[in-house]
Amino acid sequence: MIQQLPEWLPTDFSRPATTIILLGVILSVSILADTIAHRTRVPRISILMLVGIGIAFIQQVLIGARAGDLLGGLSEPLIRVALVMVAFLLGSELTIERLRHTGPLILIISLFVIVGGGVVVGGGLLALGFPLVVAVSLAAISVATDPAAVAESVREIKATGLVPRVLLGIVAIDDGWGIIVFGLCMAALGLLVGSDGQLALIHALWELGGAIVLGIAIGLPAAWLTGRLRPGEPTQVEAIALILLLAGLSSVLGVSALLASMIAGSLIANLSFHHTRSFREIEHIEWPFLVFFFVLSGASIDLYRVDDALLLTFAYLCLRVIGRVIGGYLAVTAGLKNNREIPRNIGLALTPQAGVAIGMALLAAERFPEFSSTILPVVVASTIFFELVGPILVKRVLQR
Repeated sequence: MIQQLPEWLPTDFSRPATTIILLGVILSVSILADTIAHRTRVPRISILMLVGIGIAFIQQVLIGARAGDLLGGLSEPLIRVALVMVAFLLGSELTIERLRHTGPLILIISLFVIVGGGVVVGGGLLALGFPLVVAVSLAAISVATDPAAVAESVREIKATGLVPRVLLGIVAIDDGWGIIVFGLCMAALGLLVGSDGQLALIHALWELGGAIVLGIAIGLPAAWLTGRLRPGEPTQVEAIALILLLAGLSSVLGVSALLASMIAGSLIANLSFHHTRSFREIEHIEWPFLVFFFVLSGASIDLYRVDDALLLTFAYLCLRVIGRVIGGYLAVTAGLKNNREIPRNIGLALTPQAGVAIGMALLAAERFPEFSSTILPVVVASTIFFELVGPILVKRVLQR
């Protein structure tokens, strides 16, 4: 079609032009997703993920192209900026005043879910006869939760009260727990199978400690500056600058962008009198970036790896759900006997899994290349499943 256009027409099908068109198409599709979500009550997050998977199907199966960046290098920055926005806003939930009331709940539930879920996944896979490296790696990866899916599900149904606040608090600190658990597991596997366990532990400490330092280094000056600018455009520029600095510097330094952003957001929320201005400005521009995040995440999945290791994938899916349910149930029945507001099935609301899990899988595959063809397909397939089903489970728990 394009080749048949007359040569004298001033057409431009260069990469920048087509990228801009694709961005417009993705945002336009999100409007349709909103309409479908309102009429069917299917979470718009799941619909956007399906759109991304549909794009991947057209690109990889119908056209025959390899899985790659749909936007020519722009997908990864957009995904990172969206995650940083989510983490920054989640950090605003961790104020001292709120933590006095919900802090113990967040800590107890998150620890029960992480420990219970990891033990169930790792122990279950070992009992089924899978190799130690595969079982431990997937157990560590199972800890990761997608904060964007949980936060957007809470916002979509306009949920308020104790349970949504606890959920947002848990996913805000989940990245920190995930880094610690994954780093320790990789270090332990390195010692057991003869790899460099000490190096794996150093990497984990750098990713965690560096994120804390970066969050403080950006959060403290931002807390001083916030409120000294008049509302409107200057505050919006300030908010965007914070997001871009956190996303870019965390990438350069190789530290957790989610953890650094969460710490910066928490510092601003606790130290700045007019802290709500920056968070409101980010909320105004967050949704378009989340649209890019979910669509591009689905489009970047390698569909030819999904059907590998079907038995292991099915076992991982079942064990992760069971582990989350058991962890949440034990937290409420054993650790929170006097609190009847928290539902016993709260673990179901912590099932979404996305970019962080895939990143961990890539690191595990890099350190244990002989198991890469086993670990990566499982995490990719489970990510599709949990990103589609997870938001539905979040809504079900919140609308009990």
